[in-house]
Amino acid sequence: MRFFIVILILFIQSSAKEYYAKAEPYEILNVSSNVSAEVVYTDTAHQGKILGKKPYIVMDDKLDKIELHSVETKINALQKTLEHNLKMGQNYQQIIDMKQANFDRIKELKIKSSVEKDREYFDLISSRNSFLSIQKEIESLTIQLGDLKLRRSQLQKSIADKHLSAPGFVLYQLTVKPSAFVNPGTLLAQIADVRKAKLTLYLNANEAQQAQSKKIYLNGKKSSYKIDRLWKIADASKLSSYRAEILIAPPDQFSQLMKVEFK
Repeated sequence: MRFFIVILILFIQSSAKEYYAKAEPYEILNVSSNVSAEVVYTDTAHQGKILGKKPYIVMDDKLDKIELHSVETKINALQKTLEHNLKMGQNYQQIIDMKQANFDRIKELKIKSSVEKDREYFDLISSRNSFLSIQKEIESLTIQLGDLKLRRSQLQKSIADKHLSAPGFVLYQLTVKPSAFVNPGTLLAQIADVRKAKLTLYLNANEAQQAQSKKIYLNGKKSSYKIDRLWKIADASKLSSYRAEILIAPPDQFSQLMKVEFK
């Protein structure tokens, strides 16, 4: 009798419990606006379909593009001016070196009057001041260029943020329409990552301890999948059950029930 009970217990422990889970998209993302702008286009025809490179939402970017063109023109002009000033600075440095050498040569000569020496010295100082003035302008131009390049990056990002695309994702839902004015944080759409699917199970304590060492069978067929995430704390709504997630290849149709067994 004892032998029969032991065999029965071993049979119960080795038998696989069946679970059922929906094959859901790996993730559904809420897409919110990063900018304040008017919506000018929404791709309603692609709702429920996989998106390509074409934007599914476009917002008004006319002023951004006008300002970006102006900023680009200013950057090009300032860069040319900076290049000219750098060349002038190099020329002034050569002049200063020559005048310094000339002054060093005559300052101890007794045949040169103090007036001549002072004139050479003042000329040297004047060239040094001109060089410092050029250096000051170079620093100012460098700062202006830095500010303009920052503004260019901001405008480029603003334009990009007004053309939303998500190749390979499904356009799950649009929450805005053309002519609507949105602010940062406004929900624009929901998109689903269908490049892989997710099965969510709730395992009992015994199965949760052993599941990661067992083979996973889907709809009765052995698979190479493993549990990707297993919560160590019991679920708050499903008492004494532990949440587990299995990532699988995307099925032909999402949200269909799949039988899952651990053997």
